[in-house]
Amino acid sequence: MEKSGAYPNANHPSQIPVGVSSCLLGAKVRFDGGHKRNAYLNDALSRYFRFVPVCPERAVGLPVPRQPIRLVQFDGGIRARGTRDAGLDVTLALTAYGERVAEDADELCGFIVKRASPSCGMERVKVYNSKGMPDGQGAGLFTAALMRARPLLPVEEEGRLNDPQLRENFIARVFTFTRWKALLAEGLSAAGLVGFHARHKFMLLAHDPLAYRRLGRLVADAGKRDLHALADEYIALVMETLKRRARKNNHVNVLQHLMGFLKHEIGAADKSELMDAIETYRRGEYPLVVPLKLLQHHFRRNPNPYVSTQVYLDPHPRDLALRNAL
Repeated sequence: MEKSGAYPNANHPSQIPVGVSSCLLGAKVRFDGGHKRNAYLNDALSRYFRFVPVCPERAVGLPVPRQPIRLVQFDGGIRARGTRDAGLDVTLALTAYGERVAEDADELCGFIVKRASPSCGMERVKVYNSKGMPDGQGAGLFTAALMRARPLLPVEEEGRLNDPQLRENFIARVFTFTRWKALLAEGLSAAGLVGFHARHKFMLLAHDPLAYRRLGRLVADAGKRDLHALADEYIALVMETLKRRARKNNHVNVLQHLMGFLKHEIGAADKSELMDAIETYRRGEYPLVVPLKLLQHHFRRNPNPYVSTQVYLDPHPRDLALRNAL
């Protein structure tokens, strides 16, 4: 089966630029002079991602080592203050730095941040009350500013990447955003938008069939509305849709739909084997990769021009084995 060109590979001249908290790459920039090197980022994802390191706390002038900061709730809002010296307040500096990084982030296709950090955490960061007791949860100020300014940018915490579904979801979004940026770089056209939507049909159906239909209605207006405004609305809904976890029943529907393209090409025994693999996946006894491998095998032997373009079959590099645990 012809490859869909869904992602860069070993022959591709460049990697995908992804922002990352510097400590996750092994830089000794944390408050205690240490690091939080993440093996998965450095050993697996670095084959496909060109990491752009950022340490907000160092960027706003805090030294290494330093007293830790934490989020504190006041009547006027949440502030980032020193744990020992309440006179240390980097609230405005961290927010401004997040906005500045966002302004310069046109090349980035994703961002991986350090969990639980008062500067970098994406969610569930401890917020303390004025008496110094944990009394709520929030987001790191740098990351909150970045996400407000770049709502399309896929952002994830390194800790959440330990969850197979969240890991696959984030990396699929990064590669989707990369393909979208490539489309824009080539020059946006109505035909290009229609083609992008067609290639992502089954991927979107796996995440949300209703959203896929809404997106189809948008694409149908490609010749009737301002194309750039329509494209902005389209990709915002695409990225919002892909944030949702693809449910097993949706995957089953997509697998059965793809099997329909083989109804005249394979015999009864092969059909029975495929149906059994899909049903066994539905029951949770096989991972998603098993029926997918069978489908890919049959499409290699019986190429289908339409199916060969579908990103769903290869949304990210196979050697990352992201669907082996789904």
